[in-house]
Amino acid sequence: MARVPSGMSFDPERVTTVTFDSYSTLVDVDAAEVALKERVDDPEPVSKLWRARSLEYTFVANQIDAYQPFYEMNRDALQYALDAHGVDLSTEERDEILAVYHELDVFDDVREGIERLRNGGFDPYVVSNGNPEMLDSMVEHAEIGDLLADTISADEIRTFKPAADLYRHAAARTGTPIDEIAHVTAGWFDVMGAAHAGMQSVWVDRKGSPWEPFGGEPDLVIERFDDLVEALGL
Repeated sequence: MARVPSGMSFDPERVTTVTFDSYSTLVDVDAAEVALKERVDDPEPVSKLWRARSLEYTFVANQIDAYQPFYEMNRDALQYALDAHGVDLSTEERDEILAVYHELDVFDDVREGIERLRNGGFDPYVVSNGNPEMLDSMVEHAEIGDLLADTISADEIRTFKPAADLYRHAAARTGTPIDEIAHVTAGWFDVMGAAHAGMQSVWVDRKGSPWEPFGGEPDLVIERFDDLVEALGL
């Protein structure tokens, strides 16, 4: 069920375009742990460090003008996580693990939810840190290419979330005033970035997690995409 946090308000009447994050929002990055299990004795801490470092690298890259395509950031983060846990793998084995990002499992509510939005007159886009090749394979594997208006990559302006420039670029690419966009994401930093740039923020909380005490709250909290569809009055 959708929740409008106290002190905040979600205004469905203002929404004409819906943008979605990709990883952890449309597809399950926890599935990457499966690939680690075949080669690592204790994959969970390696997986968690891999994901955390991957995001940290993007945050730092924005500040020191050290952009690399996200696939390369993700590769370097995986290598660090393996090194930190004393796991010695060949480059080929590491790249086989990394390749799982091209075939992540899609959440079961995604296709139906986006289809209902599209049929309801909303233009759905993906706005992601992922580079175009990653997004192409994600969309193909998730089988949602027929439902999306387009994908928008951080690679287009060489700037990662949560920098306001990426959300403004997305608004320009969609041809939508930024305050008419609802951005849907599982990432707390992405919620804050979208809101800061002027979008309405929708947090996908699939795991019943607590919201971050740092910064403001999302405009809307949902567990599944069905909740968003209902919040938009469809």
